[in-house]
Amino acid sequence: MTQEAMAQLVANTILQGSDAMYGRFLDVTSGAQERFEQQDWKSVQQALKTRIQFYDHHVALVSQQLGAMLGKEHATRSFLMAVKAAYVTLLDDYPRYDIAESFFNSVYCRIFEHRNIRRDKLFVQSSQGGRIPKYPTPLLRRFQSQAGIYATLERMLDSTPFTLPWRDKSGDLKRITQILQARFGPQLTMSFTLEMVRQPFFRNKGAYLIGRLDMANQRRPLVLPLAISEQGELYIDACLTDSDDVSIVFGFARSYFMVYAPVPAALVDFLNQLMPNKTPAELYTAIGCQKHGKTELYREFLYHLDNSDDLFDIAPGVKGMVMSVFTLPSYGFVFKIIKDKFAPQKQMTHAQVREKYRLVKEHDRVGRMADTQEYSNFIFPRDRFSDALIDELLEVAPSCVNVTDNEVRIRHLYMERRMIPLNIYLEQAEPDAITQAVQEYGDALKELAAANIFAGDMLFKNFGVSRHNRVIFYDYDEISYLTEVNFRRIPPPRYPEDELAAEPWYSVGDNDVFPEEFRTFLLVNRTVADEFDRLHPELFEAGYWQQLQSQVKAGHFHDVRPYSEENRLGHTTLSAKMA
Repeated sequence: MTQEAMAQLVANTILQGSDAMYGRFLDVTSGAQERFEQQDWKSVQQALKTRIQFYDHHVALVSQQLGAMLGKEHATRSFLMAVKAAYVTLLDDYPRYDIAESFFNSVYCRIFEHRNIRRDKLFVQSSQGGRIPKYPTPLLRRFQSQAGIYATLERMLDSTPFTLPWRDKSGDLKRITQILQARFGPQLTMSFTLEMVRQPFFRNKGAYLIGRLDMANQRRPLVLPLAISEQGELYIDACLTDSDDVSIVFGFARSYFMVYAPVPAALVDFLNQLMPNKTPAELYTAIGCQKHGKTELYREFLYHLDNSDDLFDIAPGVKGMVMSVFTLPSYGFVFKIIKDKFAPQKQMTHAQVREKYRLVKEHDRVGRMADTQEYSNFIFPRDRFSDALIDELLEVAPSCVNVTDNEVRIRHLYMERRMIPLNIYLEQAEPDAITQAVQEYGDALKELAAANIFAGDMLFKNFGVSRHNRVIFYDYDEISYLTEVNFRRIPPPRYPEDELAAEPWYSVGDNDVFPEEFRTFLLVNRTVADEFDRLHPELFEAGYWQQLQSQVKAGHFHDVRPYSEENRLGHTTLSAKMA
């Protein structure tokens, strides 16, 4: 076989692998409505994990297939460039070129074990110039408003694919009509267009109808979260029309949506119009295409690097015992690398740390755990690193960091959204902000526990405050399932001398946790302590945590809504958020 024919065969094999992967991705996604309507919440969580795992599985299959096809004589630059050129030709009219380019990159990196990674051999930038492919069917349904707001909303609702009965469709529509009239006033008495994505979005216990209102002089998002009553009936739970509120629904600390998207680029383009502050990386990731989200994040990073001149430096905050964290002050992400050696009290291995991060990726993050993207052999320009950072990295992770005159190569790292460490935030915050932060911190622990996650290391330094003032957990080396923890009360002392002894008078197992002790290491600041005692005193009681464990073991899945109570139909004030 000629080299040209072999290159074409390899290109076709990779694209077929990408098709097979995304086909299975869509198969799992297509079951989201049935899982939602049957309220099979356990299967919802399993489907999330299964869908994430498809990608690496198919990359491995294709890599093994190519390994059997190719000999060492094909590992030349000319052959690799011929494969890429043949692949580009296959993508010219291909609807999922974005996913296919990332899949090509993944296969290449798997075959070469993340070595020999150069821009000319990979799709560091897209070959398609950002074109938006057409959907096989129209992406949107459009509804004109000739008959008024209520009738337009009713036609839209009747077009959805749900099979469950509505609890009170007329009442929900009346409330939404009143809300929209209050927010937009006369604009909605004139002609307007309602454009909605045909496919509902599903996540956890909710479904979402997502679209926009196109009015005389503005466009606004329209997101209607749906839920199921105890009687098994559908109802509309909230009405969101503000980009910031919608952005929170698509936040980086939440699980990925299930939405049937045969052409993800077109869907991302529409979502970007609703949330202009979201990047393509965030939106691809939010709809479950997290591997291409990783590609887009890297592209955005390169663009930022080319358009900035500040230096990478050690991230603010208390240095971690397992991770070293650095950042670029002008950039919204941090870079985390695992140290070669951990502090003595950290009894774990590198593999165990990476497993913790994988657990978080596949688990329901309930808006309280930051998503991460994992990279290998990440290359930075040497002249953008401060000397202090170079010294730090070479001291704590010499096996992972290689520094030359021109570049800094890091063998393995995580990228994660940058936030203000909670301990720093509390030191600088005004009293009202402290109250809100303490409320958020306690809510975060409770919501994580309801999702069967125990943070382990609960120090404030391991939590961050987002731009929406949400408290989010981001340090995962001691994370565990809540059901694996043994919550205990501290036994009363046998003798008065017990309380003065250096060692406890009671036995302590590996998984034992004593919530009474949280007060000692969390509540150093008197103001914070007072707020904690007022807002979350139950967190210091073993019985409270044991009750949460019992709920998880009984299969109870809590409602975690990614929007405020004020936006819920039963709570929305008609004067709120007037346009």
